[in-house]
Parts: sequence; C-alpha cells; structure tokens
Amino acid sequence: MATSLTYVYCLVAASKRPQTARVRRGLDGASRPRAIEIDRGLFAIVADVPERQYGEAAINAHLSDLDWVSRAAVAHERVIEAFIDADALLPMKLFTIFSSDDRVVGDVRADRDRIARVIKRVSKHHEYGIRVVLERAVRAPSASARQAQAASVGAAYLQRKKAQRDAAVELAANARETVTELYDRLAARARAARRRPASELPVQGGPLLLDAAFLIPRGKARGFETAVARDARTLRKAGYGVVLTGPWPPYTFVQD
Repeated sequence: MATSLTYVYCLVAASKRPQTARVRRGLDGASRPRAIEIDRGLFAIVADVPERQYGEAAINAHLSDLDWVSRAAVAHERVIEAFIDADALLPMKLFTIFSSDDRVVGDVRADRDRIARVIKRVSKHHEYGIRVVLERAVRAPSASARQAQAASVGAAYLQRKKAQRDAAVELAANARETVTELYDRLAARARAARRRPASELPVQGGPLLLDAAFLIPRGKARGFETAVARDARTLRKAGYGVVLTGPWPPYTFVQD
C-alpha cells in the first residue's frame, strides 16, 4: 500500500473553516487541498502527497531539476493565493511536509506564540513589490532645430553621443539617493517594509537599483497603488523604470 504524507501550503486565521472545494489542485500527484483545524480560529491548508514523489530522498533527487522545482513552486503559490482574502494568511515554504496531519497540528501548536505574533502583524494586509531599474536608453538633452541644422552630421552625432554619456553618468550618480527617497516615501505608508539585495534577481532593461517589499493594510491599498503610479510617472521622465507587483500574500513578512 502506497504511503502518503501531509503537504502544508499555508496557515489561515479565520472565524470559520476555510472553503477548499473550488481550490485547484496544487502539486503534481497531490490530493485536492483541504483544511485541518489547528485550534480555534487557525487552520492549515494541506494535501496528501505520495511518499514516493515527495519523500526526502525523492525531493533531493529533483532539486537540481529547475523545471521541476519551478512547476512545484508555481503550484504551491497558486494554492496559497486562493486564500489571499483570509483574515490572516501565513504562506509556508515550498516542500513543507509532515508524516501525518497529527504531526502538522502538533508542530504548529508548539510554535503558537510566534505564529500569534505573525498573525497580528499580517492580519488584513497584503504584500506589494517594487522594483526600480536604471533604464539603459537615456534620452539626451535635445538641441534646438537651428543648432542641429548648423552642425555637420558628424559633429551632431558626436555631440549626441557625448550628451547621452553625460546624462547616463549623472543618472547613475543620483540613483542611490533617488531610490532611497522613493523607498522611504513608500515605507511611510506601510506597516512594514524590507529591501532585498539588488543583486539577488536578474532584471531586464537595465541595472536593478531597488527590490523591496511593502506590507500594506488592505484599506490603504488603493492609495498606495496611486502613490506608486505617481512616482513612476515622475521617475520615468528621469530615466528610471518602476514596476509594481501585487497584491500578494505576505510572503516576505511571515518570518520574525
């Protein structure tokens, strides 16, 4: 008889048992997600998974397969995000697996004090991400039509190239101050904010200057989005690209 394990997607704080009937299946080979009660007002969203696929040895054998890990991560997050509007949502790390439901309940209850602090922090909040890049194509200061006509074609080309280089140097010199000011403005609107090292992730379009996460009260989400859009328009004119993502479950803010 095949042995199954209990896979944990997330913890959900709610007054009633979370509904899982319409939640899509998660990881390959897993049962449909279901909710188990930890104690009053706290539930774990779990699924049964076959040990032959998700035992420790099986997972270790697949960790070098980036496609396999990526598919698992997408499926894991898809289930978590189905509960994004719960009172509080605590995403679990990929491949959080226990031998049984009882082990899940016991482990979570043993960590109840820390979990209570996290619930208090993230309750009725969503996470937003902000990434700022230095655009590679920097518009040079435009010359007047008369100046352009007066210069020879070769001279005009050299002038344009020099102006572009000068603009790029000035932009790079001001970048640190610019993104720090942006981060501080947005952090003032957030319950919590965290900067990640800009070298952590590759980026298209130019050097990554800022990669940050913000924990935003749901009632203030629209104001935050509006503020980001306003800053993005201003910074775009200066040669910066600003990308807003979210709302997300509070992935970044569930660790003490």
